[in-house]
Amino acid sequence: MLTRRMLLSAAAAAPAAAFFAHPAKAAEPYIFSEDGIAIRGADPVAFFTEGAPVIGSPDHALMWEGATWHFASVENMEMFMADPRAYAPQYGGYCAFALSKGSLASSVPEAWTVHDGKLYLNYSVNVRQVWSEDIPGNIALADAQWPTILG
Repeated sequence: MLTRRMLLSAAAAAPAAAFFAHPAKAAEPYIFSEDGIAIRGADPVAFFTEGAPVIGSPDHALMWEGATWHFASVENMEMFMADPRAYAPQYGGYCAFALSKGSLASSVPEAWTVHDGKLYLNYSVNVRQVWSEDIPGNIALADAQWPTILG
């Protein structure tokens, strides 16, 4: 039975869904980046230590998995270097909800969630809200797509 909340959630996500309604193109990069910068310049460690997106600095940057990662401090950069998979967003930083639907989409640092010690990003805050309604189910669906969806 459809509830009013489900219908409103679907309506809120509909405009964003149009942006990732197409399947991935062949040979997409493993890490989503804009101009080669992962997470649009946000420090991946800060999501865990500050509980918020914090823009990093090019002065504290390193290359990992073909993208440049920025950090707010040398300490955060060193934490990442010690265990990058612990801090890097799941699905290469692509939108977790889009992946659960079989598509790739960009993400923004403002639409983040840490769930079970892992960082997930989404296309927008509205999309994150819909994704958050069934995080475990959406993760299971996205896990089934990743990384083969990259082509």
